[in-house]
Amino acid sequence: MSTAAAAPARTGQVLADLLPASRVRDIALVAGGAALTGLAAQISVPVPGSPVPVTGQTLAVLLVGTALGAGRGFLSLALYALAGMAGVPWFAQGTSGATAPSFGYILGMILAATVVGALARRGADRTALRTVGAMLLGEAIIYAVGVPYLALAADMSASAAIAAGLVPFLVGDAVKAALAMGALPTAWKLLDR
Repeated sequence: MSTAAAAPARTGQVLADLLPASRVRDIALVAGGAALTGLAAQISVPVPGSPVPVTGQTLAVLLVGTALGAGRGFLSLALYALAGMAGVPWFAQGTSGATAPSFGYILGMILAATVVGALARRGADRTALRTVGAMLLGEAIIYAVGVPYLALAADMSASAAIAAGLVPFLVGDAVKAALAMGALPTAWKLLDR
């Protein structure tokens, strides 16, 4: 096996690091990650009794974080949040602004992308088991910020916020973690050849 073929498997790299390094690359990756998150947010299904819809956003956030790494993942999700606050209609269901009760999930997504990106640099996206662990941790971070924010913003009790902002999403998030569990280690295996 040549040195070039072995390079992708080294710990310390994320998938984006396999592209030729440049400032233009990093800007494009950050903007692309924000745009992917905005597009995935438009895959949106309302949940009866909840101000928070099911979206493809969580999967995009976790993939952006793991593929770009902590720094670019953070910048990508910060750009997504700031542009949405400034009026770009790319939050769930084509909304924007920071006043929605679900905005806390977006804040949690910034932190989650950063954490899963740091874990990916340590090889958390190389095997199915490690990937699912990183994805579940990322999802837990999103809920740890989003659910209390929902409770405060919508004047809900903690139990009502959990019932409306966590429980309906657990099955879908398990499916998203499973998709990432298959996609990320497979990408590394393909690139290692």
